[in-house]
Amino acid sequence: MYTSVVRLQNVFGFFTTVAFVVAAFIAASDFLTDRAPIVRTLKTTSVQVVRGRPHYYSSKKEEYAVINFSLDADLSSLFTWNTKQVFVYVSAEWPAADYAKTNATNEAVIWDTIITSPSADHLANIGPVAMKKLRKSAGGKSIDPNRGKLSLKNQRHKYKITHPSGKLAMTDNVTLRLHYNVQPWVGLLTWDQDVDYGYWKALKNGVSKRFKLPAIKEKKPASAGAR
Repeated sequence: MYTSVVRLQNVFGFFTTVAFVVAAFIAASDFLTDRAPIVRTLKTTSVQVVRGRPHYYSSKKEEYAVINFSLDADLSSLFTWNTKQVFVYVSAEWPAADYAKTNATNEAVIWDTIITSPSADHLANIGPVAMKKLRKSAGGKSIDPNRGKLSLKNQRHKYKITHPSGKLAMTDNVTLRLHYNVQPWVGLLTWDQDVDYGYWKALKNGVSKRFKLPAIKEKKPASAGAR
């Protein structure tokens, strides 16, 4: 009962219990902080549908869409002293075709980014120049009020949109939607929410106006050369 092994087990058990209790209090503290993310502007700046190979490894030609957009959003309230990083992405969504006989919604990510907190900047996969700017903006603060403020104008897409049917031209009722995923140092992952939960408010204006994917532009035949 009083051997060294038993004493070591008791100390280790006490330590893990204290660690779990402290971690639980840290995770619970997030629910006492205000979250009020808001999107001021989310709109397309250019939309195009092309027929070709969307990826270098594509085996056949198909229709794919490229969408550029503008975004003005304030997600700074998602950052607390327990926030490690926030994953932000924009998706294009449109209802399934009538012949599918389902209420499912098509969704494809067109752009994403990871915003690290000042305490996690060392985890960012960026170059030395960008890292220097991050450290300067942090200024030793655990919470930077400018983190999470996005102002993107005519942002180029990262990913092309495809569909299993290979058809996308003239697709109607397409919208852009902003999503976020908060990754804390301790606690549960949380995603964008549609309703209010206490101090956590739903994302406002996170969906763009509906738009229609255009038809494929036909290439004009080359004019015959002079004889």
